[in-house]
Amino acid sequence: MKRFASFLILLISVASFSQTPKVSFEKYPVFKECANVSIDSLENCFNFTLKQFFYDNFKTPSIVSEENYKGQAEIFLEITKEGKFKVLYVDAIYTEIKDEVKRMFATLPKITPATYNGEPSYMQFKLPFKIPLEAPLLESESEEVKTLNNLSNEYDDIKKYPYANEEYQSTLNIPLSTQNYSRFDAALNKVGTNTHTSQKPFLYKEVNKYYNFEDVNQKILKPKTSWLGRKWWNEHMFAYKGEDFWFTIDPGVDLQIGKDIDADIDTYNNTRLLYVQGGIGKKISFFTVFYESQGRFADYFNRYAESIKPDGGNPAIIPGRGIAKEFNSDAYDYPVATGYVSYSPSKTFNFQLGQGKNFIGEGYRSLFLSDNASPHPYFKINTTIWKIKYTNIWMSLKDVRSEVVNDNRSYRNKYIASHYLSYNVSKRLNIGLFESVIWENAGDGVNFSYLNPIIFYQAVQFAVGSRAGNALIGFSAKYKFSDRINAYGQFIIDEFSSGDVFGGDGSWKNKTGYQIGVKYYDAFGLKNLYLQTEYNRVRPYTYSHNTVVLNYGQNNQPLAHPYGASFSEFLVIGHYNINRIFGDVKFIVAKRGFDFNTEEDNSFYGADIYRDEEDRPYENGNEVAQGNTTNFFFAELQAGYLINPATSLKIYGSVIFRSFKPLVNTETVFENTTTWVNLGIRTDLFNWQNDF
Repeated sequence: MKRFASFLILLISVASFSQTPKVSFEKYPVFKECANVSIDSLENCFNFTLKQFFYDNFKTPSIVSEENYKGQAEIFLEITKEGKFKVLYVDAIYTEIKDEVKRMFATLPKITPATYNGEPSYMQFKLPFKIPLEAPLLESESEEVKTLNNLSNEYDDIKKYPYANEEYQSTLNIPLSTQNYSRFDAALNKVGTNTHTSQKPFLYKEVNKYYNFEDVNQKILKPKTSWLGRKWWNEHMFAYKGEDFWFTIDPGVDLQIGKDIDADIDTYNNTRLLYVQGGIGKKISFFTVFYESQGRFADYFNRYAESIKPDGGNPAIIPGRGIAKEFNSDAYDYPVATGYVSYSPSKTFNFQLGQGKNFIGEGYRSLFLSDNASPHPYFKINTTIWKIKYTNIWMSLKDVRSEVVNDNRSYRNKYIASHYLSYNVSKRLNIGLFESVIWENAGDGVNFSYLNPIIFYQAVQFAVGSRAGNALIGFSAKYKFSDRINAYGQFIIDEFSSGDVFGGDGSWKNKTGYQIGVKYYDAFGLKNLYLQTEYNRVRPYTYSHNTVVLNYGQNNQPLAHPYGASFSEFLVIGHYNINRIFGDVKFIVAKRGFDFNTEEDNSFYGADIYRDEEDRPYENGNEVAQGNTTNFFFAELQAGYLINPATSLKIYGSVIFRSFKPLVNTETVFENTTTWVNLGIRTDLFNWQNDF
């Protein structure tokens, strides 16, 4: 019995010992960021710091975005007794991910190693992570861990990340440049792609799915390591990426020096510019650019710029740019500013508000809307769903002629609402419907019917009266014969009256035009050789109106084709590039109609869209290029070198030959031949309009 009692006491004491809390003799490794954290919070601090390092330094391989991969990987690693990180193995779908993990962990500094029973010890970990990466979250609500991000450290905790060409995945517009667009046009027009290529400018993220800008540019990067070498040849001048935003800042130039040989004029252009672009989150992008410019151009260019001068004493409007003031008695000073904010709440919608230009069409020219005129305020909605892309554009324009300015001598405002519906009927055929209406706010407020994004404007114009607005409708089509050959066309109708349009008697109300064209990619088997041929024909009085301010123009320039109306034109264009070298060639043959503008004959023959239709000489028998019929020939050869693909900085040389032969020489329209030689370096953000 005595022995049993002793055994029972021993059993109770052992049981009591086994029920005491477990004591840990293990201490987690310590990053320097966790040096002041208590033992209880050390594990959370270690995990958070390690994951943050991984998020900040891991560079996702390009194959992930190329194959649109989403998934998970795991890293098994060890921290040695010396505090060094050692990757044991990685489970991942791509070898590139494994290589990047090993590269990244090799850059980790030594830390204070784990200890067991007070002695340095090995410790192994498993670190799972998602692809694409997700920012790490704090795993504890303890006050000590929260001190990692407390208010006293706000400034020091601001994160800066390596800039990784975020613009290519953004909702930024690709600047309208015919030469630049020719590089990826073939990729967008392959048979079977569900693309819509009439609504320009394109967004980077739209095009990057078919033409990977980063991969293309990587192939032509210069092996430069110095700051100046990288900035001149490969990179933006300044780029910054924060936790949920990024932006770049670049200076630029458009410096030209040349000579109009026939008129013996030394020509030049001196443009300095600064542009800023960026993104806030993944849905908002912004872009702004300011140009300060002085220039003197070839004789025909100067004469045209002065012929469209605005009211108020300024001597000219530079075609495609803006109002110019006099500079050094024989040149022009013309500042220009453009910019926009782009917002994409989903993959279906993109909204833009800005000052700039838009283009609707497949061709070099457009009979719907082109980038021919000066920049203007606009609001645009692009809706892309299924096989459809629907574009709405509202624009605020100005008529700056002396005869139409307001009583307070301010320029006359007018507005345009346009919509364009693009539908991919099949993997080869696309059709489009265009409609546009121009109206003036005559003091009775805005007609909200024109703000409706899905209404037929012809019906609205009929309801409010024909003199209250000018409506146009158009149809387009594109057919992909193969990946290398596309055909396209446009048909525009102004003043729709079936009897006059199809009557065949040359009525002045037959205000129509059409375009047909063909594109040939990798022409004759030569990679990157892009050829295009196009024919445009527009009847007299198209785009003009009996209420003269309601013409289809902006800042005394046509909004569609630069010739206005009453012309036929045939053109051939070629683009070629290999790495950074490029070349372009352009030939245009046209027959154009002008007014005589003499005391004997001051009639309006239908080409100048800014004249009053009441001045027409006859009702019927109107023909294309009537009046002072002019034979026109234009040829341009350009060759250059892309200095920096990130900023589109180029050096180039060009030769222009222009022949202009009217039926009758008058004060404003006379025979003229121009040979214009030019050398330049420019940041290519817009198209120069010089082939008129």
